[in-house]
Amino acid sequence: MEPTDTRDPEYFHKVIDCQYACPAHTPVPEYIRLIAEGKYTEAYMINWDSNVFPGVLGRTCDRPCEPACRRGRLEQEPVAICRLKRVAADNRDDVIPYMPQGPFKSNGKKVALIGGGPASLTVARDLAPLGYEVHLFDEQKLGGGFMRSQIPAFRLPERVLNEEVDYILRLGIHTHFEHYVESLKWVLEQDYDAVFVGTGAPRGRDLPKLPGRQEGDANIHIGINWLGSVAFEHTHSIGKTVIVLGGGNTAMDCCRTARRLGGQDVKVIVRSPFATMKASPWEKEDAQHEDIPIIDNHVPKSFVIENGRLYGMTFEKVEAVYDENGKRSLVPTGEPDVFYPADDVLIAVGQENSFPWIERDLGVEFDEWEMPKVDRKTFQSTHPKVFFGGDAAFGPENVITAVAHGHQAAVSIDLLCQGKDLKAERLSPSVNLYSMKMGIHEWAYDSAVASDQRYVVPQAPKDITLKNRKQEVELGFDAIAGYKEAERCLNCDVQTVFNAPKCIECDACVDVCPTSCITFTPFDLGAGDESGLRSLTKVPAANLKQDLYVQDGLKTGRIMVKDEDVCLHCGLCAERCPTAAWDMQAFWYNVTKAGTIKYGPTVVGNFVQITRNGNGAV
Repeated sequence: MEPTDTRDPEYFHKVIDCQYACPAHTPVPEYIRLIAEGKYTEAYMINWDSNVFPGVLGRTCDRPCEPACRRGRLEQEPVAICRLKRVAADNRDDVIPYMPQGPFKSNGKKVALIGGGPASLTVARDLAPLGYEVHLFDEQKLGGGFMRSQIPAFRLPERVLNEEVDYILRLGIHTHFEHYVESLKWVLEQDYDAVFVGTGAPRGRDLPKLPGRQEGDANIHIGINWLGSVAFEHTHSIGKTVIVLGGGNTAMDCCRTARRLGGQDVKVIVRSPFATMKASPWEKEDAQHEDIPIIDNHVPKSFVIENGRLYGMTFEKVEAVYDENGKRSLVPTGEPDVFYPADDVLIAVGQENSFPWIERDLGVEFDEWEMPKVDRKTFQSTHPKVFFGGDAAFGPENVITAVAHGHQAAVSIDLLCQGKDLKAERLSPSVNLYSMKMGIHEWAYDSAVASDQRYVVPQAPKDITLKNRKQEVELGFDAIAGYKEAERCLNCDVQTVFNAPKCIECDACVDVCPTSCITFTPFDLGAGDESGLRSLTKVPAANLKQDLYVQDGLKTGRIMVKDEDVCLHCGLCAERCPTAAWDMQAFWYNVTKAGTIKYGPTVVGNFVQITRNGNGAV
């Protein structure tokens, strides 16, 4: 083993579990602290630099950051990171003065974006301030892609989406709405220096071989198409008895929308067990709160047709059986088939990519699943000028993943247009580490380790929301609740940094540590291995996914080892240390965007700024 190299920017990044888990690596603790201080505009701008759509994501994000939250290791609910993002969005002042201001000096390069969703909009946001002429093509009337057509208005109000899409379009984007691109060859012939494909996964899976599917077609709908039809106000009603097939978030959106369009008896029927459904736990809770039962372990067998019209469906009851490798099989229970009546059925069993408009002789190679072959780092296809991102790149994911793809694709497009190597000349993230030691350390009081229950986001009355599909259900935290929820954050970006030459080995830090994560022990780093060291810590370090912080150079020959997994960043070790061997240092990590970042965060008054070259400053 070797002592921990804290100069590696990824080491402390990994310790900030929420930021590390976020696909766009948004500086979560930093903006949560600003929310606690009432600095909503600053918090919004830090979000906007990373995730581009704070108001949208503060309502609809899949929240990969929350399961990683360190609060969860205290047997408490994680910090409501997603909903705190909304607090910043709902309470900010005018942010346009802090955004890049056009017109921008042209660099002579022209880029086409196919599809107006979050990935393409992120590419546009990053490239326009650098002088690129950006052309956005989309078949819809407005930008937003599937954020507009697939996320119901009761979850994402149209005004929020319009506002954040317009922040990007105002940068001088050339929009070609209501324009379906029928040929990639035609696009390439228009002399674009690069083309980005962000068309999502637009095709909903069907059940074409199920008996009765064709005969009942008039009342059997593909979920994502039906949601789009509702969003664009082509569909205004549905039958009183509705079955929704599927267990993902689209199924939850379908069943809740059906309730608002006249469905009185709406039920979700899914093949898998309830616990393993793909839908987010909060999505399932919201559906059940609206009196929608979720019936699991039922496999559809047939659509039942009577007098030429859909009458219902039959299902086979199954149970989940797992083999010695953990592979699941759905095994029939042998019970009689079950019939459920239905006026309409919504099929939400998955989405697929579809690229009929991309000719197969252009140099863009596809795999056996008809997916483009895309480099996972550069997002470049086998055609050097063509890039993919979002669901179009690797299949259905979520908005925040699409944003992360857009940032990286924009970097690649910028490098390509400069004639640079897309991998070798790719810049590392901007990082900074600076001491927070200022006498009475404010983080010690903002990071209370005491049990603190997560605050509940209030909702509008159900008797109102179920009558109006555009009435937002969640009302968001008010300023006081937002402050209290923000205070639950443990400030994991304020790192415990150890300076071995200053240590007198008094073990005061060991005594004061509330989680016993610090250990001083004899150990030969040259001869020992990590598994042996993990067994010697004061409390065995069992989580192999998080690192040990190891430092040698102590006068007695012992080493210091700290289990990063259970450290709460409370600062008590630094408070107690008589020689300042422990210091609390704020770690800043910001993913590089297109263009060269000159420097990381600088404090201007009370405002954290991130400045990029080109013509824009955030």
